[in-house]
Amino acid sequence: MTPYIGEFAGCVALILFGDGVVANVLLRGSKGHGSGWIVIATGWGLAVMVAVLVANAAGSPEADINPAVTVAKWVLGIHQDAIVVLGYIAAQIAGCFVGAVLVWLTYLPHWQATPEAALKRGVFCTDPAIEHRVGNLLSETIGTVALVIGIGGIVAAGQMPAGLGPFLVGGLVWAIGLSLGGPTGYAINPARDFGPRLAHALLPIAGKGDSAWSYAWVPVFGPLVGAVLGALIWIGLLNG
Repeated sequence: MTPYIGEFAGCVALILFGDGVVANVLLRGSKGHGSGWIVIATGWGLAVMVAVLVANAAGSPEADINPAVTVAKWVLGIHQDAIVVLGYIAAQIAGCFVGAVLVWLTYLPHWQATPEAALKRGVFCTDPAIEHRVGNLLSETIGTVALVIGIGGIVAAGQMPAGLGPFLVGGLVWAIGLSLGGPTGYAINPARDFGPRLAHALLPIAGKGDSAWSYAWVPVFGPLVGAVLGALIWIGLLNG
């Protein structure tokens, strides 16, 4: 059970800091209100760094914290047991759900103070800047391919000082957010979107509106497609 606990704990940290920075920027009355996209992208990059460190410390040496990464490793043969893959994904979704609940509690008085339902939902899950399902799907797929290949490059670099790997992965996610995150908000992680979206649907958030389930398949399916493509491209690069 230890790796599952690590994945769960890492994903709690991921959403606590990741959705937390979005709440700080979007919700009215917050001291960070209106501070912008660079703050959000930076916060998410640091959230990934902390999440990897927490997952490692809590018993998951893989520290996938993302079903797309788990699926990519399965394609690459790093994860070989399908039951383990499903266990990782379940733990990741559960951790992301709990992290979202903690963000809701942290910003408890700010939901009532924020009249825009879309902003409240945007704290929890992604929305496209322009609704275009093919374009949205491509954005999520390309972003996840970049994530998988970027992680492959970091791992392939070989020995590095302890703690540098998580920092580099966080920097990679920061770069993806700044460069590729504009169209969809760069979920690039099915659990990161689905777990908090489910929390949004279930929590008693004042004036929250709907949870946009008609879009929810894009930040799940796109990253999974990107994971498989990224792994296959990486195999090609290694064998080329």
